[in-house]
Amino acid sequence: MTTIVEQLSAYAAALRYEDLPCKVVHQAKRLIIDTIGCALGGFESEPARIARDIAGTVTSTQPATVMVSGQRTSPDLAAFANGVMIRFLDFNDGYTSTGESGHPSDSIAAVLSMAELMKRSGKEMIAATVLAYEVFCRICDEVDLKPLGFDHVTVGGMASTAAAARLFGLSEERIAEAFNLGIAPNIALYQTRIGHVSMWKGCAYANASRNAVFAAMLASRGMTGPSPIFEGVGGYFKAVTRAPFQLAAPGGREHPFKIMECSIKRFPLGQYSQTVVQAALEVRDKIRSAAEIAEVRIETVSTAIRLMAGDPDKWEPATRETADPSMPYTGAVALIHGSVEEHLFDENYLRDPEIRALTRRLKA
Repeated sequence: MTTIVEQLSAYAAALRYEDLPCKVVHQAKRLIIDTIGCALGGFESEPARIARDIAGTVTSTQPATVMVSGQRTSPDLAAFANGVMIRFLDFNDGYTSTGESGHPSDSIAAVLSMAELMKRSGKEMIAATVLAYEVFCRICDEVDLKPLGFDHVTVGGMASTAAAARLFGLSEERIAEAFNLGIAPNIALYQTRIGHVSMWKGCAYANASRNAVFAAMLASRGMTGPSPIFEGVGGYFKAVTRAPFQLAAPGGREHPFKIMECSIKRFPLGQYSQTVVQAALEVRDKIRSAAEIAEVRIETVSTAIRLMAGDPDKWEPATRETADPSMPYTGAVALIHGSVEEHLFDENYLRDPEIRALTRRLKA
């Protein structure tokens, strides 16, 4: 039986732009444009400024570009800086499954960096994007990492590694080593997204992409990594998932591509709260004043409640990073202000007594 890495590396080496149906190419273009738009919106954020400051300390003989600023830095730091901008607003795409969920477009930071470095065509960039989505979504389908204490960016790093190694032009054998090098040292903790959420929430996947680019660069020079990284006695199945899994057949031939199952957000907030805010906006016209609301009852899937309303900080968020995935906060904001926009996560709104009072009258 082939290992998980053998399956992934064989697919990464074999997938071609010509294998992609027109609707898949169109979806990839939509998501790339949406992702760049999110990066433009996140450019002036404090985490993005910090990332650019770090990127600016490094020059490289093989540079890549930080979006908007035009800075030239090492490819891995460019991927990090761009990834931080992409993720800050919590506005980029979403994928949900019975297993893990997340935002596969975060891997586009690695795609942009490596495509520029290697002077790849737009078609090659699209194929690498579709590849990243396949890896991310197929693995997410098989395991829910959150109850195990791990973050979805652990899978995101694998998706970014696949894309980076593919764009680097590595052989199937070298792509496998990139996976080994990318997975072994980069297991992310779920504490990133619970409690008092810090700036790192929007930086974690960017860091996974940074490490993925570095892993591909190492593999290109002949570095080897621990193997079998999934099935070994100290590998991913033993240490992370606690049980083995098998991947479903990837996109191509008669199998659909997972990128078609990914959604574009209407609001800059957690994906499980999108429909809550939509519902709040639809009933708002029937309410004269939020002060007249005795109770708001939200009924949704248990996963949404666990992720978006499952800890006390989600009910009294003190940071933007805690508020945008907060179902109570975003629901209350939508009912009071008739929208949920970027400025409504500023500190003065987080402390607004009217919003806090309505939040306390919500039941999930």
